[in-house]
Amino acid sequence: MATITDEYMRERLVHTRPYTVVLLRRTATYRRPEVDAIVWEHGRRNFSLRADGDLAVVLPVTSEPGDLAGIGIFTGMPEEVALLMDADPGVVAGIFTYEIVSVRGFPGDGLPARADRGADAT
Repeated sequence: MATITDEYMRERLVHTRPYTVVLLRRTATYRRPEVDAIVWEHGRRNFSLRADGDLAVVLPVTSEPGDLAGIGIFTGMPEEVALLMDADPGVVAGIFTYEIVSVRGFPGDGLPARADRGADAT
């Protein structure tokens, strides 16, 4: 494990900036395959938000059971993100609800292209 000094930490912390995390949850009306077309359009919109720079990271949740459907890290402030989420096809259709969490992060952080540990990633 790398050794991190107090000086390094202080230098890095001054570069954090605000982000907004969305916890997307399935509602009781989420029934597959009936909702598949809506989920597809939700995904298409996520790709568009990513292309526009509004949605930095999209994390669909693959574990079952539970109502957590996905996590998104947005670059906008909570009020802006709420407006975006209120127009999401899945939210409009009532199959998703969401929770907004304000966070701070380090610009430039990202997901590795491939997982180096754990499950086989292709």
